[in-house]
Amino acid sequence: MALVAMLGIVGCHGGEAGPGMGGHGPVPVLVAKAIRKTVAQRMHAIGRVEAYSTVEIKSQINGQVMKVHFKEGQDIAKGDLLFTIDPRPFDAALNQSLADLNRDKAQKVQMGNDFSRYQTLLKEGVGSRQQYDEAKSKYEAIDATVAADEASVQTARLNLEYTSIVSPIDGRTGNLILHEGNLVKANADTAMVVINQIKPVYVDFAVPEQQLAQIRSSITSHPLDVDAVAPDEKKTTVRGVLSFVDNTVDATTGTIQLKGVFDNRDQKLWPGQFVDTYLTLNQLPDAVLVPSQAVQTGAEGSYVFIVDKKMKAALRTVAVGDTIDGDTVIESGLRGGETVVTDGQLRLMPGGTVMIKSDRATPRTAS
Repeated sequence: MALVAMLGIVGCHGGEAGPGMGGHGPVPVLVAKAIRKTVAQRMHAIGRVEAYSTVEIKSQINGQVMKVHFKEGQDIAKGDLLFTIDPRPFDAALNQSLADLNRDKAQKVQMGNDFSRYQTLLKEGVGSRQQYDEAKSKYEAIDATVAADEASVQTARLNLEYTSIVSPIDGRTGNLILHEGNLVKANADTAMVVINQIKPVYVDFAVPEQQLAQIRSSITSHPLDVDAVAPDEKKTTVRGVLSFVDNTVDATTGTIQLKGVFDNRDQKLWPGQFVDTYLTLNQLPDAVLVPSQAVQTGAEGSYVFIVDKKMKAALRTVAVGDTIDGDTVIESGLRGGETVVTDGQLRLMPGGTVMIKSDRATPRTAS
C-alpha cells in the first residue's frame, strides 16, 4: 500500500518521473487529424467604421426656423424636407423685384419707341444728332436696368427656395442643434444637423507596409474581399470589397491605409465602431490545417507531436502560416491525415506511449 501511495504522488508531480517521461504507463492526450482543404489567405487588422458620406446642414440665408420636419436619429431620403425658414420676408422681396422689373420693362418699351423715332428722323435729315444720341443712351441704360432687375428676381426666387432646406443624401440624422423658433445665420459655424450616410459604409484599417506589395499584386487580378466582424453578441461577419489603397505610406507608423466598402443593408456596422477586419488576398488550395492548440513553440521553432499507429508520440518540426478560425496552416513538415496531439503535450517525450482520452480523434472535415 505504501508503494502504491508513492507511485500516486510521483504521478501527481509534473517535475518528477511520470507516464511518457521515463515512468510507467501511457500519457492521456487529446488528438485531432490534420486535414487538407482550400483556405483563404487573409490579413487581420483592427478597423474603424466611417460613414460613406457626411453632410453638415447649414442655412444659406438669415431667418427664423419655423418648422423642423424630422426627428433626431431618423432615417431620411434624398430630397426630404428638413427645415422651413420663415419665407415671408423673401416672398416680399421677390414681389418687390418683380414690380421693379415690370416697371422698368414698361419704361424700356417707351424709350425704345423714342429711340426708333429719333433714328428715323435722323435718317430723313429732320432730326438732330444730339436728340438721337440721348435717346440711344437712355434706351441702352434702361436695357441694362431691366437685365439687373431680372437678376434680382432670380436672386429673390433663389432665396425663397432656400427657406425650404432638403436633404442632399440618403442617410440618418444626428443631434438637432437648432429647434423651431431659433434664429439662424447664413453659413453659420455650427451646423443645424449632421447627416451620415450609413448605407453603404466604409471600414478604414491599416496594414504594415511590408504587405503592400502582396496586396497590389493580388488586387490586379481580382477584387479583394474584406470581412468585418461586428461587435455584437453573435459576432456577425459582414462582407465588403476593398475600395481604396492610400497613395502614401505613413512614415510615422510604417503602415498603409486601406478602406473596404460595405452595403450595410442590415445596418450591422455603425460609424465610429471598431471592428475586426480580415482582408482576403488569395485562396490556398489543398492546405494542411491542424487545431492551433496542437502547435507548440520551442527553442528551434514551432513543432507538433504526432501519434503513429503504435500509439507512440514523435516530435515534428513544422513551418506555420496563418491562423484561420481556430486552425493553423502548416506550410511544411506535416501531411494531411496524420494525427496530432492537441492536449497533454507537456507530459510527452518523443517516443513515449500515449493513450487517447476519447475512443476516436476529434471529428474534423475537409471542406
